[in-house]
Amino acid sequence: MKKYILQKNPFIVPTTDGKRIEEHFGSSTSDKEPISLAKMVAPPGWSEPFQIPEFDEYTYVIKGRKQIIIDDAIVILKAGESIKIKKNTRVQYSNPFEEACEYISVCFPAFSVDMVHRDKA
Repeated sequence: MKKYILQKNPFIVPTTDGKRIEEHFGSSTSDKEPISLAKMVAPPGWSEPFQIPEFDEYTYVIKGRKQIIIDDAIVILKAGESIKIKKNTRVQYSNPFEEACEYISVCFPAFSVDMVHRDKA
C-alpha cells in the first residue's frame, strides 16, 4: 500500500474574478482532507470582499505583492514573505499593484465556501 499521494492534476477552481486557483489538496479534491493547499495567481487590480473565515490561513508569496487588510491594519506581503491569519479574523485580500501576485495558500481546517463568510458586495 502506498504511503503517499502524488498530485499531478490539481483541481482548477472556477472563478469569475480573474484569479487562478489550483487546489492540490483540499475539499475540492477529497472530502477527507483536513487542510487545503492551493497555488494562486491574482491578476493586477484583483480584490475580494472582506471575510471572517472559520479557518487559519497561511500565505507564502512567490512573486509580486499581495495587500491584506486585517481589521484596521494594512499589510503588504512581498515575494519571499509569509503570514498566518488566525481564524475568525476580519480580513480582505487584494492585489492593487501592476503585476500579478503568485502565492501558495494553506488553510486549516480545509477551505470551504460555507466557512469563509464573505461580505455581500
